[in-house]
Amino acid sequence: MLSSANAGGWLFAADPNQSFVEQTVFWAPEALPTVIPVRPASLVGPHSHVSLDFNDLNEGQLRQGHDGWHAVLHLQGVEHRIWLKEAPVVAVTYAVELPFDRDFEFRVDAGRRLWRALNGRPPGEPLHALAPHRRRRFALALRAFDARTDGATYREIAEVIYGPERISERDWRTHDLRNRTIRLAQTGFALVRGGYRALLRPRSRKE
Repeated sequence: MLSSANAGGWLFAADPNQSFVEQTVFWAPEALPTVIPVRPASLVGPHSHVSLDFNDLNEGQLRQGHDGWHAVLHLQGVEHRIWLKEAPVVAVTYAVELPFDRDFEFRVDAGRRLWRALNGRPPGEPLHALAPHRRRRFALALRAFDARTDGATYREIAEVIYGPERISERDWRTHDLRNRTIRLAQTGFALVRGGYRALLRPRSRKE
């Protein structure tokens, strides 16, 4: 397990020499509330015919960490993340652990979606899904951050994001797009410096 604690992050198994699109990042349940903690079921009813199958998972889907075993299943076109304290056991029925903490409703939702997928049913939309406009803003913010890190000016960033035809030489200093570009870059800096953790742990509906 590699640590990003010095950068304001969390412990996770990842290769720092590869981007996130080239590997699977295994998040701990305390960092990502939609990781589902499971354990062998102590009580199995007559209708408990659905089981988790870990046999065909490769290294990019199943990995042992210092805190237990992490698995990523792809069912019904959806990624489901699971955590086990002990090594997976073949032919065992598992139960989901749902502690009454601040992430309870998100784990319940993740467990429900996994259960539906295991039963061949559409899992439905996740409770924590980001709205499309927020996804786009975060993507633009990270682009602005990368550009500023590489030495680009706010005007150069604005021309790439919004188009040069929208910005004239004369009114750039007071242009609304200048302020928007600065705010995007500031958002990008905040995300990289640890703000991304707010995206991993969504707010409760009561907050």
